[in-house]
Amino acid sequence: MTGIRRLVLDVLKPHHPSTIELAENLSVIDGVTGVNIGLYEVDQKTENIKITIEGDQIDYNVIRQSIENLGAVVHSIDEVAAGNRLVEEVETLQDR
Repeated sequence: MTGIRRLVLDVLKPHHPSTIELAENLSVIDGVTGVNIGLYEVDQKTENIKITIEGDQIDYNVIRQSIENLGAVVHSIDEVAAGNRLVEEVETLQDR
């Protein structure tokens, strides 16, 4: 059985906990092999971040719960990859 191998999430989080703490928290979840977090916008009370998670059997519900337990919220799932291997998106003529 194959599962989710990559999730890209748009997340709104408070300034605390830090992005480092969030990444460390997500990286120890079963099925997760890597976490990348990019900061896109900061305002007075919150930060808008993009979280990319890779692994072999990522459980979205566990990821979401972990994010919510730290006071953040998932705005959207921007990308999902599943199957035996990761398929990278390719540029088409319409993308130019």
